[in-house]
Amino acid sequence: MLASSRLMADGSIHDAATGVERWGGRLRRRPRPCTGVAARPGVASLKTRAQGGTTATSSTQFLVDADSTVVPADRDAITSRLQAGRFFWLDIHGPGAEGLGLLRDVFGFHPIALEDSEHFGQRPKLDTYDDYVMLVVYGANRDDDNLVEVHCFLSEHYLVTVHHDDCPAFSDLRARITSHHLHTDNSAFVLYAVVDALVDSFFPLLSEFDDRIDTIEDRVFQAPDDAQLQEVFAIKRTLVSLRKVITPERDLFARIATGVLAIPGMTPDAERYYRDVYDHLIRISDLIDSYRDLTTGAMDVYLSTVSNRLNDVMKRLTIVATIFMPLTWITGFFGMNFGRLVLNITGWPAFLVFGLAGQALAVAIMLFLFKKEGWI
Repeated sequence: MLASSRLMADGSIHDAATGVERWGGRLRRRPRPCTGVAARPGVASLKTRAQGGTTATSSTQFLVDADSTVVPADRDAITSRLQAGRFFWLDIHGPGAEGLGLLRDVFGFHPIALEDSEHFGQRPKLDTYDDYVMLVVYGANRDDDNLVEVHCFLSEHYLVTVHHDDCPAFSDLRARITSHHLHTDNSAFVLYAVVDALVDSFFPLLSEFDDRIDTIEDRVFQAPDDAQLQEVFAIKRTLVSLRKVITPERDLFARIATGVLAIPGMTPDAERYYRDVYDHLIRISDLIDSYRDLTTGAMDVYLSTVSNRLNDVMKRLTIVATIFMPLTWITGFFGMNFGRLVLNITGWPAFLVFGLAGQALAVAIMLFLFKKEGWI
């Protein structure tokens, strides 16, 4: 291990010099905080400037109050609600130095939990602390890996979600909460709404994969090329990465829905909602396995089509070469410099009979035999 590397609490190896983290046998570069996000009503943008005037860290956050209203997400508002015991949902996108300081100083989260939220790259899991739990879940978005990792800190009085990547599911959820006035005073129900939005975000992505696979299969039959094979491999790699997070997330919610793992605010009625999330994860897992089989089938179709076309080309070339075999023999025989051939076979009649008609007859006989055997 290099001098700049250190072993993390989750078993990963982090290189402080390069920002690269090895987890589960894969290299993962530490996500960079987002910068330059425009503020919206009820959304605060926190920035810190490094020396030289460049932006070092940036975070965007919004706060949903217990009455389903979006309020300014500043430190004073958060502190007052913690002191009053009023439930709220705080979302932090791209936690920078101030965002992590808020989690450390105002909420008092454990250093290990803060370290996970700084570097990310965690498996879906549930860690229990004094009066809160930390839940790691995944959703879908439109970046390079099609995944967004969300860390949820849940207690009886608050839900804090932290993520580095953009999360479109939260924009829709925030609009739904503020317009329909959901029960945001129950921590388990709010966590269910967040998790359900993240899990359901996989369905449109998988539906697109289904359409892409069907399109590739149709194109393969028409005109197979290397681009189609590369696209099949890209889809298969994405499905493998999705399966690596969906499978442990499915097992995690199986334990939550059956009461093996406890979360704050859980009631028998809330367990029914979490069983619904578990059912969705089973469906997603089955869809991923089905699409992996479809990509394998598309790859087999591509290879079979290319092989059949190659065989067809080789058959045509073989027919041409076979036809020229008797022609080569005839021209070779009459081209020998024997005196009897040279002196006795002369004139146009001999040329037409032996030179042209003999070769045409040989070609006709060969084509007749090929047709009779069904080769052409």
